[in-house]
Amino acid sequence: MRKFILESDWWSDCDDAVAVRLLCNAHRKKEVELLGINLNACMEFSIPSLDVFTRDCGVNVPLGIAHDAVDFTEIPSYQEHLARSGTVLRRNQDVLESIDFYRQILGQAEDHSIEILSIGFPQELARLLEKREMKTLVLNKVSHLWIMAGKWDEQGGREYNFCKNPMTCRSGAQLCRSWPTPVTFLGWEVGASVISADQLPDGDLLKQVMTDHGSVNGRSSWDPMLVLLAVIGDPERAGYRCVYGRAHVDEKDGRNFFTEEKNGPHRYTLKVKEDSFYADAVNQRLSLQ
Repeated sequence: MRKFILESDWWSDCDDAVAVRLLCNAHRKKEVELLGINLNACMEFSIPSLDVFTRDCGVNVPLGIAHDAVDFTEIPSYQEHLARSGTVLRRNQDVLESIDFYRQILGQAEDHSIEILSIGFPQELARLLEKREMKTLVLNKVSHLWIMAGKWDEQGGREYNFCKNPMTCRSGAQLCRSWPTPVTFLGWEVGASVISADQLPDGDLLKQVMTDHGSVNGRSSWDPMLVLLAVIGDPERAGYRCVYGRAHVDEKDGRNFFTEEKNGPHRYTLKVKEDSFYADAVNQRLSLQ
């Protein structure tokens, strides 16, 4: 069974929650094994809200957080609402720091057995490359990185996960330059017009998240499309074709560039279906039944 670690900001947007639901459902149905979730943004209710949400999805896995990633002024209302809707078993101080989280999970894994899904900021993944021990673990234990980042329909595109601040710009550049496994990018342009999670039943905690965000009628599907692509594992079967080459990010302003190479280590996705195909694929997998 394929094994995944999810890297998420779990911050101001609600498509992270849709993505987490998709991945938890795939885990419950034994399509994949979710080994843990690490958060790269830290607010008062980050781990408490994720703890309540994942257990409501029927999944209890290790959680980690970047305890120093506290420079977030926009506090999402859904986090506190989620944390107060159930029994909180874990708080920020109860879970491992990001590096220790990865050290523990990767250290116990078989070689090349883990795939990482990134739907947030890249700084924690970049930090793994700064320590020889951790970079060796990534090289030996990780087989693929799937990441929602970039805007690949234009050279010099700018997308939030790469260009939020100087740290994410530098981290995105380092990730593209030094990450030692193949990488699949799903860019902003792929998910922006695909609206999903608009058919949820009353009483569903995911609908509560969507409502708190102001997206009860659905939201762009960047993160859930990345997760679904990775779970399926075959871009063609998931409704995409890929462009292969090498991705680059400007470390000063986060602009992304791509040089095509037939056998390049990076690839980004292009949709080959109508938006409704991807929205339906996401929506069909959101039920907790």
